[in-house]
Amino acid sequence: MQYLQQILFVALAAVSVWLFARKAGQIRRNILLGKEEALNDQPALRWRNLLLLALGQKKMFSNPLVAIMHFVIYAGFIIINMEVLEIVLDGILGKHRLFAEPLGLLYNWLINAFEFLAVGVILVCIVFLSRRNIIKLKRFISKDLNGWPRSDANYILITEIVLMSLFLTMNATDLVLQERGDSHYPATGSFYFSGLLSPMFSGFADSTLVAIERTCWWLHIAGIFAFLNYLPYSKHLHIMLAFPNAYYTRLESPGKMKNMPSVQNEVLYAMQPELAPTDAAPPARFGAKDVFDLSWKNLLDAYSCTECGRCSAACPANSTGKLLSPRKIMMATRDRLEEVGRNIDTNKSFQDDGKSLLHDYISVEELRACTTCSACVEECPVSISPLDIITELRRSLIMEESNAPQEWNGMFSNTENNFAPWKFSPEERDQWAIQ
Repeated sequence: MQYLQQILFVALAAVSVWLFARKAGQIRRNILLGKEEALNDQPALRWRNLLLLALGQKKMFSNPLVAIMHFVIYAGFIIINMEVLEIVLDGILGKHRLFAEPLGLLYNWLINAFEFLAVGVILVCIVFLSRRNIIKLKRFISKDLNGWPRSDANYILITEIVLMSLFLTMNATDLVLQERGDSHYPATGSFYFSGLLSPMFSGFADSTLVAIERTCWWLHIAGIFAFLNYLPYSKHLHIMLAFPNAYYTRLESPGKMKNMPSVQNEVLYAMQPELAPTDAAPPARFGAKDVFDLSWKNLLDAYSCTECGRCSAACPANSTGKLLSPRKIMMATRDRLEEVGRNIDTNKSFQDDGKSLLHDYISVEELRACTTCSACVEECPVSISPLDIITELRRSLIMEESNAPQEWNGMFSNTENNFAPWKFSPEERDQWAIQ
């Protein structure tokens, strides 16, 4: 019977890891559909960003109370799951609490620390569920989250509560069996919180306790494996992608726009024709119409989005009732990228589906509402830049489709002819001072 459980556990673990690795490979492929962009300079500063923004969650502390609660969940997820190592080894080797004897008193201290974090995670998850479903903070009831995104957040919080409850119940029944001297449950000392729960199980027979403990153990590890494979389909993928996203964040000022090399070359060759190569191919596209035209960093941003809504809450266009929502820009980019990925999976290579990120997923009205103030970039806790995607799509609108309001076209003409947005000759710039 014991060998059968070990075989079942190894099979469950292997299938879970394989499914996760396959989906992770698809996500990596999708991100690399973007254009190349060099973001490897200043490694020391990049590591600093990773430690402060991803690990230390620096931007979250603009609201200290929420930041501390989020950090409890984050720490609980990382630290408590260190215990998964022992559970995995127990499952493979057919042991129980493999590390208890080698670690001695340290083991008891660690389990108590895990239990304190588990209780903290349960309490914070309840608070976060209340914020979303009872208090209903404005950024959590936005239409951006209608449907699956709103349910996704609730599923994750409820799953965390269930996993932590299974962990505490497993320890409580284990503690009773230890006190009764069961040979399979070695004495490990007292556990504080599960010790408070253990009297609830003191009246059960040994066989019932073993059944409860084993059921909680299996459900706990199966839940973790299920959670692992749920992550790539959830906004909580940011748990993993926040780290590379923070490392590869652009180091220049958030408001600085990149010049387009193709446009710079056109201007240079017009002024110095002798520099123009005779075999130069015309630029493939100005700006971006679909995910293929964005950089790989833009696509990594889309997968790293936490859907927290801080960007939209800080956006002045969104605050004044305009259609633009930076959060929706990132969600739409990820949705389109996932659709392209499914197209490639089905056809082995991308087959034109008649859709594009521009128009089909993000509207002209949304793009025109952006004031390029960079508030969304400043607010994002994991250094995502919706602004970069907006400007690239807007460039395609104007330079590829000539799609701009009449007022903008006048400004473009004035800038081209007079080197300023106003309809005055450059020679008359100082007339206001004379008059």
